[in-house]
Amino acid sequence: MAVAFKDEEFQNTCRELEEPQVEGWEFFVESHGVTIYRLYNETSGLYQYKIYGVLDDVLPEICADVYMDLEYRRQWDTYAKELRETGGEGHKLVYWQVNFPFPLWNRDYVYHRELRTMEYGGKKIWVVLARSEATPDVPEKPGVVRVDDYIQSAALTTDGKVGTKAYMRYYDNPKGNIPTWLINWAAKTGVPQFLTIMQNACRGYPDYLSSNYKNKNKS
Repeated sequence: MAVAFKDEEFQNTCRELEEPQVEGWEFFVESHGVTIYRLYNETSGLYQYKIYGVLDDVLPEICADVYMDLEYRRQWDTYAKELRETGGEGHKLVYWQVNFPFPLWNRDYVYHRELRTMEYGGKKIWVVLARSEATPDVPEKPGVVRVDDYIQSAALTTDGKVGTKAYMRYYDNPKGNIPTWLINWAAKTGVPQFLTIMQNACRGYPDYLSSNYKNKNKS
């Protein structure tokens, strides 16, 4: 069975959104309204990241729906080669294979995730937690590196206008001899780019739902 996330983990993620806890973290970059901090992991030699930003014209409930909708993400995220739910009832996991640039092998992830809608400081906050999980039900594929050390948390709330205030914490160990420049690019440039792409996906989500609804009614 997937190990359930603790209530404390959801509360801490809410607190990070409203009161950033960055003492001991290194300021990394600020770009396109996104601020990123990082913390060195001595065991892996890699960094964990905290990301704070605002998506200024999409509502948090739409962001949360887009974040959780795997079918839709396969359409707008060009890095997602394969993305689906797997496992039986009560043990839902996500399988996610990510395109890496040649000559690197693709990476894949198997993880448990959970969305909760929280009340914190008088605000409604959507919190998503994710953590890698080993399972014999999803064997490793030849030519694809399994990432088995992955955590992510995200919190979304209103910015007080018509946008979304967002926080994300992210760490994974992609293994292999990945060049430092590529890892730095992914954190410094790739993250802000991803949030911009996701913002566009949020804008297009109502049309996607409407189109799906019409197509289902036709069939």
